Order: sequence, then structure tokens, then C-alpha cells
Amino acid sequence: MATYIIGDLQGCYDELQALLQQIGYAAETDELWFVGDIVNRGPKSLECLRFVKQLEEQGRAKMVLGNHDFHLLAAYSGLKRFQSKSDTLDDIFAAHDAPELIDWLRRQPLMVSHPLYEVVMVHAGIPPQWSIAQAQALAKEVEPHLRGDNWQTFVTEHLFGGEPDSWCDSLQGWDRIRYIVNAFARMRYCNAQGQLEFKLKSAPGEHPSGNAGAFHPWFVHPNRKNKTHEIFFGHWSTLGAMDAYGIHSTDTGCLWGGLLTAYCLETRRRHTLQCIQKCQPKIKKTAKQ
Repeated sequence: MATYIIGDLQGCYDELQALLQQIGYAAETDELWFVGDIVNRGPKSLECLRFVKQLEEQGRAKMVLGNHDFHLLAAYSGLKRFQSKSDTLDDIFAAHDAPELIDWLRRQPLMVSHPLYEVVMVHAGIPPQWSIAQAQALAKEVEPHLRGDNWQTFVTEHLFGGEPDSWCDSLQGWDRIRYIVNAFARMRYCNAQGQLEFKLKSAPGEHPSGNAGAFHPWFVHPNRKNKTHEIFFGHWSTLGAMDAYGIHSTDTGCLWGGLLTAYCLETRRRHTLQCIQKCQPKIKKTAKQ
């Protein structure tokens, strides 16, 4: 049995199937973990969503929610202000099984832990001031809002926004929930206290001089409390492949003409497949991710 952690799909279904064939994926015994951003901007979001849903319901896959998955939930719920010309979600909206797909998606977690290894998976990262145990508890605080009957009101009225950008244990209400979601699903840079910086999206060292200040990649802060586990994440395609600081980045930019990654936990080996056809030729890589 092997466990493969798969980088952001974003609708790149053909690449996923080609990569699974390349690694000799055995559906009867192997397990796939998806780091989120299953959908959007690629050509086959519907196929990706159906595939992951089927595997997860059969107990052969796990996933965490990414920012594009939240984007789909919001768009399905009628929130127009974040919709973009680069969205590729219409096939999902028109699908006969759209209600079932959305109902399944909103019940997925923000964080997954391995039952045997000291390994966790999130979409974007874990703020340095959170321990693994605290992060697990905070991720579960969001679940009732997504899984409840009023989930669409939560998504459209309370979920989106950049404030508060700083964490303190006394945060309450929607401010608390919004920060938790932003940390797990959107974070790249923060300071040592967990203040989030959303404007910086390029790789470390590539942003304009003087713009970063005290903000650094979330995983490099020396006093990070979550070093007890290896952390797998996606979201940051400009970062590329990295296995350092106790973290493993898996978004290697398939959507932008790069690679799709599958990391095998048991062999500690990365498997990659070159993008078959660049999915977003008209969008600059660092502009909207």
C-alpha cells in the first residue's frame, strides 16, 4: 500500500490520470491525498471533482479544502463579487449531480492527519504560533459552519475578507473563523506572530525590495510551534517543489504549464508529470493564484 499526496489539480484531470498511470497507482490498495484546489481555471474541474468524490466515498482518498474550492462553494451559492473570467466552473453548475457534488465538497476538512506517521496535510499552511494540536482543534471549529443547514449564508456573508489579519486566542465570532480559514487556505507569508500578508505571492527573494518587511514564508520562522510533524501543502505554485524545514510543497504549477506532483509517503519520493497542455496561457503565473 502506498500513500500519494497530490498537488493542486485545478481541473487538470488528464494530467492526473496520466500521472496515476505513470506511478502504477493501484486503486485497490493505494490511497490518494489531495492538498485542495481540486477545481477551477483548468479545463476539467467537473471530472476532477467527481473523481476525488468517488474515491473519498470509497475510503481510498482524502482531501482538504483550498481557496478555489471555497470559491466554488461561494459561486454556487450566488456570490458574484469574487467571480472571474478565468473561472472554469460552468460545467459543474450545469451538471445533473451538482447538488450532490457541492454537498460533498462542503463537508471536507481543512486539515488531515495520518493515522500512523507524524504527517499532516493542509492547503496553504499552519501559522507559526499554532501547535499541531491547536491547528487540528481550530480546523474543526470551521466544520459546523460548512456542514450546517445555513452553510450558504456563512459562505456568502461571513467567510471572505482579509480581516482580521492577525491572530490572538481571544478572537471570537466570524473574525475568529475567517482568520482560521485564511490561514489554512490562503496563507503564504506571515510574521512570527501570525500576521498574514496576502499581497506577496511570488517565491521568496523575488518580491520587490522593501515590501516584505518582517513577513517571511510561514514555515521558516525559527520559533514555529508545529515542527513536531511534517506538513504537506499546496497553494504556492511560484514556490515550486520544496522538502525542507519539515515541510513539503506539492503545487508545482501544472495549471501554468509546469508539473503535477505526487509525493509517496512510504518511499519519500516525488513523482512528477509535465503538463500536457498549458491550461491558462493568457494569465501571467504570478498575477492570479
